[in-house]
Amino acid sequence: MCSIHRYNCGTRWSTKDAQTTAGEKRGKDAAAGEILEATRGMWRKERRVCDGVLGQAVVAQANKDASWLCTMITSTPPPQGSFVVPNIPRLPSPSGSRNRSSIGSSFSFGPQQLVDLYLDANSSTASNPNSNFALDPNRSVLPASPLRSSPRRPRRPKDGSSRHPHPLANDTTDIFHDSDDDADDESEYEWGMVDRMRLWRHDALMQHLYETAAFWGDKIVSWTNDPNDAFWLAQTYFMTHQYSRAERLLTRPFPTSPPNRPSTPPPPLTNGHLSSAKGKGRDAPHPLVMPRLPMGPGGIMEVPEDMQKGVSRLVDMSVACRYLAAQCQVRQGNWADATEMLGEANPFRNSGRSGPAIPNLDGGIKIEASMCNLRGILMLKLNRGDQAKQCFMEALALDVKCFDAFEQLVSGEMMTPDEEWEFVQSLAYSQQTPQDASFVQLIYTARLRKYKHAAEHELTRQRLVEEYGLGDNPDVLFSFADALYTGFRWADCFTITTRILGLVSIHKATMPLHIACMYHISHLHSKLFILAHEMVDREPENPISWYAVGVWYLSNGKWAEARQYFSKTSLMDPRFGPAWVAFAHTFALEGEHDHAITAYSTCARMFTGSHLPLMFVGMENIMLSNYSLADEALKAAHSMCDGDPLLVNELGVMAFNHGRYDEAVGLFRHALDLALVTQNSQKTWATTYLNLGTCYRKLKQYDDAQAAYQKVLDLDPRHPVALGFMGMVYHLTDQLDKAILKYHAALSVDQLNPHIMELLQLALDQTSTITPKMTEFKQIIRTLRDKYQRHSKRKGKQRADVPSDVVAGDEMNIG
Repeated sequence: MCSIHRYNCGTRWSTKDAQTTAGEKRGKDAAAGEILEATRGMWRKERRVCDGVLGQAVVAQANKDASWLCTMITSTPPPQGSFVVPNIPRLPSPSGSRNRSSIGSSFSFGPQQLVDLYLDANSSTASNPNSNFALDPNRSVLPASPLRSSPRRPRRPKDGSSRHPHPLANDTTDIFHDSDDDADDESEYEWGMVDRMRLWRHDALMQHLYETAAFWGDKIVSWTNDPNDAFWLAQTYFMTHQYSRAERLLTRPFPTSPPNRPSTPPPPLTNGHLSSAKGKGRDAPHPLVMPRLPMGPGGIMEVPEDMQKGVSRLVDMSVACRYLAAQCQVRQGNWADATEMLGEANPFRNSGRSGPAIPNLDGGIKIEASMCNLRGILMLKLNRGDQAKQCFMEALALDVKCFDAFEQLVSGEMMTPDEEWEFVQSLAYSQQTPQDASFVQLIYTARLRKYKHAAEHELTRQRLVEEYGLGDNPDVLFSFADALYTGFRWADCFTITTRILGLVSIHKATMPLHIACMYHISHLHSKLFILAHEMVDREPENPISWYAVGVWYLSNGKWAEARQYFSKTSLMDPRFGPAWVAFAHTFALEGEHDHAITAYSTCARMFTGSHLPLMFVGMENIMLSNYSLADEALKAAHSMCDGDPLLVNELGVMAFNHGRYDEAVGLFRHALDLALVTQNSQKTWATTYLNLGTCYRKLKQYDDAQAAYQKVLDLDPRHPVALGFMGMVYHLTDQLDKAILKYHAALSVDQLNPHIMELLQLALDQTSTITPKMTEFKQIIRTLRDKYQRHSKRKGKQRADVPSDVVAGDEMNIG
C-alpha cells in the first residue's frame, strides 16, 4: 500500500536565516543560534499580528457601492437554490492605524492590506481613481494581456503619411489601467526606445521567445521602474519556470502609482528619460529620475526612510500580482507561504463588492475566482479536502467561466451525483454570461455523471449537436462515451473513444474510458499492449501512460506487476481516481480481501463524492462474512448514489444473507428496473436474475423461480449456474427426469462442480428407490415377459399379440 504524501507546512526561512543556520552547523558562532531563534520568533509573531479583517465603516461604504453597481446590471434573477458563499468571522484589523502606503507598515505577506487598499480606494475621493482597477477582484487580467496591453499609441507623422501600428499596440490599458484622459494625452507622443522594447517584449511572448522577452523586459524595468513592466517581466519569468526570480520581483518595493505622464510633454523629456537632443538623439537612455529601490538580505525590504512614503510591494498594489506570486510559490512547493499570500479564506468575501451576482466588467474571468481556485489546490496539497471543495465551489460560483474549478469538482468526484446536479444547475449563468448562459450550462451538464437524469442528459447532448454544431467535438463525444460506459456497453463506448482519440491524440477525460473498454473486451488486449507502449514512449511523464501499463498486466492476471504500476501512477498524480480503484482491485482479485478493504477505504477518503469505493468495501466485507460492516458501507454508498443498479443488487444480496427474502426480491426487481432505464445490455444483469430466482426458490414460488432462471438461459443457454438452479427447481417439484437432464447439462459446461455432482447423485438415488403402484408393476412384468419370450423363439420375428409398432431392434436385452 503506497503512502499518502505529507507536505511541509512550516514557515519559510529567509536567506539570512539559512546562512546563520549553516554557520551554526560549522561551529563558528555558538551564540548565533539563540539570536536566530529570537529573531524568528519575533518574525512569526509579527506575521500573526498583521493578519486581520476590515473595519465596519469601510464595509458599509463598499456595500453602498455594490448596491449602486447592482442597479446598473439588467439580467435575469438567479435560480432558486443557488450556491451561497459562506461567511467568515470578522476580526479587528490591527494594521488599520498604520500608514498603508508605507512599505514599513507591515512585514506580512497576507492579503489583508490589499483588501484595505481596495476598500479605501472605493471610499476615498482623494485617492487615485486608477488604483481601484488594479485592486478590483471582479476584473480579470484581460486588459493587461499582450494583445491589448500596449505601451503607447503612435503619433501621427507631421507629413500626414500613414503609419500602421503593430496589432499588439491598439490599447493603452495596462495592469494598472491608466485613465482615458492619459490615453488621449499619450497620443501626442512619438514612440521612444522604451515603447519599442515593450512592443518587442509582447511580440516575443506571442512567439514563445521567452528569453527574448525576459532580456528586453529586464532593460525596460531598469529604465522605467514601472510596476506594470515589472508585472510583465514576472510573467515572462513564470513562463520560463524561473519561479523564485518572479516571486522576488513581485515582492520587492515599487512606487504605489505609475509614473505621471503630463498632458503636454516638455521637449527634453521622453518616457521618463532626460534628453536634450532631437531626432535619433532622443532615443538615448539617461539615468532614472527616481533611483531603483534596494532589497535587503533575507528578503526584508530596507528602504530609506525618506523614500518609504508612496512605496509598496507589487503584491500589495495589484490583485493580479498577488495571484501570480502565489502561483510561483505553489510551483516551488511552498504551500504555507502560498496560503499566507492568498489567505485561508477569500479576503474579498465580506467586502460588499464580491459575489456571484456581480459580473465581470471586462468580459474576462474574475481574478477573485482564480484565486479561490488556487486556494482550493493548496487545500488539496495540505490534505484539507472539505476546505478544497468549498474553495472550488466558491470559485465556480463567483465566475462560471472558471472551468478549472469545475474540472476539480467533477473529475475529483468531490460531490455526490445529486450535489453535482443541483449545484451546476443553480449557478448564476444569466448574471455572469447573459449572452452565453444557455451554452455554458449545457456544456457543464454534459460532463456530469450519468447515474440519474438520463432524459435530461440525452436532451443536453442533442441540443449541443443540433443547436451548436458540436457533434464532432471531443468533449461532447466524451459525454456520449461516458453514458455508454455507465450502461456497460463497452463495444459502443470503445467506438466513440476511438473517434475522440482520432481527433486528438490524448484526451485526459477519455483515456480512462478507452483503456477500461479495452480491458473488458478480451480481443482488444493485444491492442492495449501496443497502446501502452506508445503512450509510455510518447509521454512518459503522463501518469495515465503507466496506468495503461498496469491495466494490461491486470488483464493478464499478473496482479503484482499491475499493482506496481498503479502505485507509480498514484505517486505521480495522487488525485487520479482510476489508479486508486484499480490498485485495490488487484488485492480483491488476488483474494487479499483485508488489503483490498484498506485500499478501498483510502480511495473513499480521497474521493468523498464517489460511492464506488464504499460499495467495493461492502462487497469485500460480504466475502469475509462481515455482514454488519458490509451493511454500514453499502448504506453509506446508497445515501450518496441511489441510482446505481449494481449497488442496489448488493443491497439485495445483504437482505438475502439476513433471511429477508421478500425484501431481497423487491431490491432485485428495483435493480432490474434501474438497469432497464439506464442500460441496454441485459446480459450484464444475468447475475441479478439468478439472485431473483434464488429468492423465489427460497420462498417456494417455483414458477417465478423457473421464469427467472429461464430468462438467464435465454441470454446464455450454456450458463452452468442457471442450468444447475433450473435442475434444482425440477428436483423440488418431483420432476426428477428433467432435473437429471439439467444436472447433466450443467456438468457438461462445468465438469468438476461438486455441488451439481452431489445433486445429480441424489436425484439418481431417488429414482432407484421409488416404489411403483401395483397396476404399473404388473404391466411392467407383463411387458418384460412378452419381450423375453419373443427373444427366445426367434430374434426379429413379430408375434401376433405384440403391437405392430414395436419392431425387432427396440426391445430390451435381458439376461
